[in-house]
Amino acid sequence: MTNKVTLRDQGLVWFGAGVSIAEILTGTYLAPLGLIKGLLAIILGHLIGGILFYLAALISARRQKSAMESVKDTFGKQGGKLFAFLNVLQLFGWTAIMIYDGALSATAIFHTSPRIWAIVIGALVVVWIALDVSSIEKVNMIAMLGLFVLSIVLCVVIISHHTMHSLHGTIAFGAALELSASMPLSWLPVVGDYMVDCEQPQKSALVSTIVYSLASCWMFGIGMAAARMSGTGDIATIMVKAGLGIAGLLIIVFSTVTTTFLDALSGGISTQSLDDRGDGKKAAIVISILGTVGACLYPMDNITNFLYLIGSVFAPMIAVMMTDTFILSKETKKDFDIVNLIVWLIGFALYRLFMRFNWIVGYTLPDIIITMLISLIMHKMIKKR
Repeated sequence: MTNKVTLRDQGLVWFGAGVSIAEILTGTYLAPLGLIKGLLAIILGHLIGGILFYLAALISARRQKSAMESVKDTFGKQGGKLFAFLNVLQLFGWTAIMIYDGALSATAIFHTSPRIWAIVIGALVVVWIALDVSSIEKVNMIAMLGLFVLSIVLCVVIISHHTMHSLHGTIAFGAALELSASMPLSWLPVVGDYMVDCEQPQKSALVSTIVYSLASCWMFGIGMAAARMSGTGDIATIMVKAGLGIAGLLIIVFSTVTTTFLDALSGGISTQSLDDRGDGKKAAIVISILGTVGACLYPMDNITNFLYLIGSVFAPMIAVMMTDTFILSKETKKDFDIVNLIVWLIGFALYRLFMRFNWIVGYTLPDIIITMLISLIMHKMIKKR
């Protein structure tokens, strides 16, 4: 019998996802906007992304299916495998990026080879995955409490540092908003995996959204303010200038592990949507090992293009799913739902097109709205025939 996940444990999982080096790093990109505009972009971006995050969680919560199995109800049993494959790729990418960033930052604080830290972090992720449910709850509780305290320390240091530097470079408000939205967007094909075994699935969807959004906004704000405080976007330099030493190292290592664990585990779960004979936990361990190898071999210093690619793939996907689920109230039993796949492809192309222009509201919101309208129009035209 599967152990049911409580609301408290669900909140801890998504707090760990939100307290992330990736969030802090992305927050540093917003520093040239200034504090007021930067905070506005962070809040609005997370509001847009958070609403979509909640709806994606709610779809899986209602159906009691994993994220990629829910996708099949919209795009077909075989059509859904396209998104499962893309999701495995993006989660492998996230696993490698998170381990790389964590290792690089840890190296700058304790001067050893980044490959050593990549192996240490990768090994901890594998241990996290290998633990049984009861063990992971206890470990998560300790890790989250530690991260919470250390994050408050980092926040206090930044607030008490009154000297703010002007940073070189520029970023448009719309691009900053989109980067803020891209983080919750990156969890859209993942969050449903953690709704299936919840005691109260619909409440869990809301708790997960609120906890993750608040933690992520907090990390974005820390990254942005810390970059202005230190005059650099380098995480390790920020930690050193904040005088955090060992504490900074612990923040880097454990926040990397708790977030990367979710990426790798969901990647394993998604492989089961490609082949239901597979073992999700073993696949997650393989993804962790391959991600560690990738982090050791390839530089991954700028993730903005990766974030935009995720948005362009999964924003129109969730738009089509929302239309089917909440407006049309339909599920497909076909192998391929050609109409929905065409609508998604149009939404993907529109997102990439929108990136050529400086939209003050970013790219996700207009892409979602237009994709949903196209979906409604196409289904209405087909119904009339």
